[in-house]
Amino acid sequence: MKKHLVVGFLIMYSWALFVEAAVAQKPDRTKPPKLGPPPTLKLPPLQRFTLSNGLPVLLIEKHQVPLVQITLLVRVGSAMDPPDRRGLASLTAAMMEEGAGERDALAFADAVDFLGATINVSAGMHTTTVSLFTPLSKLDSALALFADVIARPRFPAEELERKRIERLTTLQQWHDEPRIIASQLFNKVLFGEQHPYGVPTIGNEQALRAFTVQDLRSFYAAYFSPRNATLIVVGDVVPAVLRTKLEAELASWKGDAVPPPSLQPAPQVQARKLYVVDKPGAPQSVIRIGRIGAARTTPDYYAITVMNTILGGSFTSRLNNNLREEHSYTYGAGSRFTMLPLPGAFLAFSDVHTEVTDKALGEFMKELRAIASVTEEEVQRAKNYVALGYPSQFQSVGEIAGALAEVVLYNLPDDYFNSYTSRILAVTKKDVERVARTYIDPDRIVIVVVGDRKKIEQAIAPLQLGQIEYLTIEDVLGKPPVIEKP
Repeated sequence: MKKHLVVGFLIMYSWALFVEAAVAQKPDRTKPPKLGPPPTLKLPPLQRFTLSNGLPVLLIEKHQVPLVQITLLVRVGSAMDPPDRRGLASLTAAMMEEGAGERDALAFADAVDFLGATINVSAGMHTTTVSLFTPLSKLDSALALFADVIARPRFPAEELERKRIERLTTLQQWHDEPRIIASQLFNKVLFGEQHPYGVPTIGNEQALRAFTVQDLRSFYAAYFSPRNATLIVVGDVVPAVLRTKLEAELASWKGDAVPPPSLQPAPQVQARKLYVVDKPGAPQSVIRIGRIGAARTTPDYYAITVMNTILGGSFTSRLNNNLREEHSYTYGAGSRFTMLPLPGAFLAFSDVHTEVTDKALGEFMKELRAIASVTEEEVQRAKNYVALGYPSQFQSVGEIAGALAEVVLYNLPDDYFNSYTSRILAVTKKDVERVARTYIDPDRIVIVVVGDRKKIEQAIAPLQLGQIEYLTIEDVLGKPPVIEKP
């Protein structure tokens, strides 16, 4: 009994000490806690080798989970579409999934699903990727299917007809999508219809109706070569074993080097102009504002990243705080720079209530002018935001492989990812203000508004935002395609 009393007393005494310490260490909730140092990103070393057919391979070993991501990056995309064949790269990529080797589309899809793997082909503006994600235990079988897609796509005529109807249906549906209308018009007036960045990547009705299987095969043959591609591998593999497997499946894939395309940057906007697209009955106005931005290889990349985080790249950015939190004009507002081999677009955007369209435009202009001046606190907060979130972008093998595609396309150094955070943290207030003045000019921008003209016209005219051009949806997208029933 005495022993139990002593133990009970010790427990009660310990609890009293714990409560006293907890009270004494009550957190100060009058201000946010101080942030610790940003976590460092340390990816495993990047390994390189070349297959016998000339295909370069980049490998990062990641052995924590028995999974493998393999991505073939081919240097061809929508920017290489012939002017009279817009959409050819995108359609070729989509058709490469519709059967390969000895399997038709259905048999191929069943074979991939049976392995618990995924194989996808997609075309961007400058690259096409063929991606394989597979459990390590199924790598051999999955790699054989992956090689069939790369080296032996079938391009069946019946699947082409199905894809053609799908895309014509998409063009038809765009007429009811204000955001799509705004984006298509923004790109068209910013880059021009002769520039690849200014036209839809899926093509237009005329081109889609004209495509033949031979068009796809010719495009594939012209660009899909081991000497115009790089293979990226991330996962639970080692170089010697991986090389043997890749040689067994891909060594027979041959091809010559492909000369890089000759593409020129679009000219910069020289004056402010407002385009209004009438969407009768629209409850919101879709706003898109911007100009030509910067290429991905610009030395200003890190400073632009920090500057845009302050302007519209985070939930606490100036644009979102102004239009959403202070004025309740919208559920969200933001901005971004699309950085490509050629200068892409700087874009500020939001969907706002129709009745406040004019007021929202005024606030956009105010923030675009004000971003030329920032505070040290804003810069530090933006740098911390970017730096703290960066390592989370490398949690899966797919995310790492996607990031490595950037290294390949832009010839970035092997230590790029591990040094990214330190480069962001080195950006200064002076750097931010300099790039804001360089890349954001409110007097030389394109403004696109898609909304109910009757409700917004009288309110926006007095803003004097420049010449106003009023358009219909068909002025932007053309007439909706008429799709014949099979």
